[in-house]
Amino acid sequence: MTSVTNRRRDTASASASRHRDSRLDNAKFLLIALVVIGHAIEPIRGTPVVDAVYMWIYSFHMPAFILISGYLSKSFDASPRRVEKLVLGVAVPYLIFWGLHVLLAVLLDRGVPASPLEPAWTLWFLVALFVWRLSVPVWQRLRWPLATAVGVSLATAFVELENVLGLGRLLSLLPFFVLGLLLRPEHLDVLRRGWVRALAVLTVAASAVVAVPAARYLEFEWFFWRSSLVDRDIDPLGAGLLLRLGCMLAALSLTAALLALVPRGSGAVTRLGAYTLYVYLGHSLLLRVAEHLGWYDLADGVLGLAVNTALGLALVFFLCLPWVRAVLRPLVEPDASWVLRSARPGEARSGAQRAGS
Repeated sequence: MTSVTNRRRDTASASASRHRDSRLDNAKFLLIALVVIGHAIEPIRGTPVVDAVYMWIYSFHMPAFILISGYLSKSFDASPRRVEKLVLGVAVPYLIFWGLHVLLAVLLDRGVPASPLEPAWTLWFLVALFVWRLSVPVWQRLRWPLATAVGVSLATAFVELENVLGLGRLLSLLPFFVLGLLLRPEHLDVLRRGWVRALAVLTVAASAVVAVPAARYLEFEWFFWRSSLVDRDIDPLGAGLLLRLGCMLAALSLTAALLALVPRGSGAVTRLGAYTLYVYLGHSLLLRVAEHLGWYDLADGVLGLAVNTALGLALVFFLCLPWVRAVLRPLVEPDASWVLRSARPGEARSGAQRAGS
């Protein structure tokens, strides 16, 4: 019975993928690869080449991922059915993987989060996505949503927030989610023009060059989007605020360049773009184990960069394998519907009427 259910789910996923925007799935796959590579090379930072690559990745990969998430969240209307799906698809996996991270931290003798309100490592994104999607109807009603979101992000830079629910990142990166909500297909089509794509190539090349001195003189914390400017050795109302805006513009420029250059047609990795949650949730646990086993003591510098970049790519494809997804499915896409009561007849008719309208 379970195998039949899994086949039906895979068939439904394949059917849905035929109606997806291929360029977004291609972009999602590229971005999740950068996420994994960034985490794979993080322990070997300390040499100019590794630091430059790491800073280049972190300057835009999560803002771009969040912008796409906002674009794909337009249909969220806060209806009971949508909220139920959000809880089962985001909140429940968060709690499952938070528990796994805590268990692994205990086994590896690492620091343990105080409570589920303190996201473990990569899990902050699930909390942020949950809150952002719940707020979609609000942003769609506001007169100046993007300006408001930018104001919230800048104000966050002057408040010292604890790691409760990852609020620092949640609020700081909010403008990219809201911008994604505001974008329409015709906006993305503009990025396909020849002169835009040529400019995108120059943007990527220039950013790679700038990343070398930036990694030497800038703190990585600027691109983590989690801490305030208050305790830094910089004037928060002067250079600090300008640098925060500069980081936003850099992330936006590289995100636009990525969407301009990513292939538009369906290819070998397009289908894999639908499985980014498996990669995102699975890779961090495996990298923690690799680090504990002494993997990062084997090589650093350019050799370490090459080896761990290859490791990151291999890990992405590994976590997308059908049998690996089948093993992870109860954790990533748990069937938690048993905790919900069945809809009463009146509620079922009302929901059917709303769906039909």
